[in-house]
Amino acid sequence: MSDTTSAHVGTDTAGPVISVGPVTLTVPGRGQDLHVRVSAPTTGHRLPVVVFSHGMTLSMDDYTPLAGYWASHGFVVVQPTHLDSLGLAPDDPRTPLIWRIRADDMTGILDRLDAVEAQVPGLAGRVDRDRVAVAGHSWGAQTASTLVGARVVGADGTPGESLADPRVRAAVLLCLPGTGGADLSPLAAQYFPFMSPDFAELKTPSLVVAGDHDQSPLTVRGPDWFTDGYRLSPGATDLLTLFGAEHGLGGIQGSFDTRTTDESPERVAVVQQATLAYLRTSLGLDDEAWPALRRTLAAAGDPLGRIDSK
Repeated sequence: MSDTTSAHVGTDTAGPVISVGPVTLTVPGRGQDLHVRVSAPTTGHRLPVVVFSHGMTLSMDDYTPLAGYWASHGFVVVQPTHLDSLGLAPDDPRTPLIWRIRADDMTGILDRLDAVEAQVPGLAGRVDRDRVAVAGHSWGAQTASTLVGARVVGADGTPGESLADPRVRAAVLLCLPGTGGADLSPLAAQYFPFMSPDFAELKTPSLVVAGDHDQSPLTVRGPDWFTDGYRLSPGATDLLTLFGAEHGLGGIQGSFDTRTTDESPERVAVVQQATLAYLRTSLGLDDEAWPALRRTLAAAGDPLGRIDSK
């Protein structure tokens, strides 16, 4: 049965949103306070949560096309600014562990939801802690994937410890980096050796979104590298491939990000609608949202993408 008690969730009607930032969380040992942006509907209760991890050097102020859209349809969206946005020096002792600190940022937000609520006017008591998802783009997708079971392969070829968080019920992984080792470019092997995931234990329901023109300097392979998480994990049961899309997926970072090379409001709209439908169904809010979205895309005369499921 679908749950229609949460504001806007289960409907196609967008509602007003409040967005507050920076919300400051003190994290011992991190070196800097963790700053987050919180976007939420102004009305409603039992609001599900999405914690979103940004791509490299971006921040909590990016990805408004997604965060604002999800919030306007009933979700509380929490966006941390990770340390890579602060320009850490190569000799900073935190630099080699930045991938792990990113994951800790996400977990720390879930640990401190009370503090997050308290700093957003009118939000306290309206968050549903039983309906939590993570999401991310590019490096942020790898960060999010660790909370649903992906592990980083060490220099000895052995997958590291699991950082999976049982509070997370679903994930949306946009442009998720693929396998490492021989698949990495020399650039990535030198500077990002932690981009070597093992997906065998990624068991939480997840949607992977990839562009079929996303040619990354981080891999010697082609755009199919970004589908590895779908092919190699038991939990990533659905893959949305966007036709003609490059790494920006049409501009999901927002209008101020000049790195978008494939600007397309229509493509962004597909990402918005598909991810919302997936979140609604995977979190038990509307069983029909995702199947209906799949049927609509399949029936389109000139579709902007396709969905594969397993």
